[in-house]
Amino acid sequence: MSSTDMGTTGFTSLDADLLFGLSRLDTCTVANAIECTGVRLRNEGYMNATIGCQTAALAPLVGYAFTLRVRTSEPPIAGHEFVDRVDWWDRLLAVPSPRVLVVEDVNDHPASGSVLGEVHANIYRALGCAGVITNGAVRDLPGLEQLGFPAFAAHVSVSHAYTHVIDVGGPVTVGGLKVRAGDLMHGDRHGVLSIPLDIAPRLPLIAEQNHRRERSIIDYCDSPQFTIDGLKALLEQSSQ
Repeated sequence: MSSTDMGTTGFTSLDADLLFGLSRLDTCTVANAIECTGVRLRNEGYMNATIGCQTAALAPLVGYAFTLRVRTSEPPIAGHEFVDRVDWWDRLLAVPSPRVLVVEDVNDHPASGSVLGEVHANIYRALGCAGVITNGAVRDLPGLEQLGFPAFAAHVSVSHAYTHVIDVGGPVTVGGLKVRAGDLMHGDRHGVLSIPLDIAPRLPLIAEQNHRRERSIIDYCDSPQFTIDGLKALLEQSSQ
């Protein structure tokens, strides 16, 4: 089976075994592996520290982005609020699974209301979503953890306030990172990054090679034979 596939919807999907392998890696390891490919600058491709993991006990989140823009601080001019609006679900299902909701709260103060809680998480999990990433707020954290639904957010809020969708499927900016529908996202307690789809099949092997180099340095530092000169030689060798 090919590691990548372009479906009829125009979104690229990866082999399920590859996705599982990426889900076994922490985000720092993935970031290091991407750096080794040289496909982007080292200060690009990840969200800044405003976006934190609110469900740190859960395994890493891996999935394809589906993007929404919302407002939370004031009622919609017309139409339904967040939980009642279902007209975008067909577009969500066009993105390969597992899907990750990436939600930009466009309010000046995004902490006004939660974009997701336990009820929404159950709805979206039933629609093939694996987690949520937002510059806004989430709530019902024990329920999310019990459900196994990772949440990455800048805030936690007790209320959903007036949360409603204003744009579906367009580019969003969350934590300083521009995200488009279909982008492959990876997140854990360290943060969130995007994985370029064209290099994703190479990352597990690169990560394993990096791990062996790092393990040799750690083992040497813990060794009775440790010397500064020996460490310098080992670091020089590992950088080649």
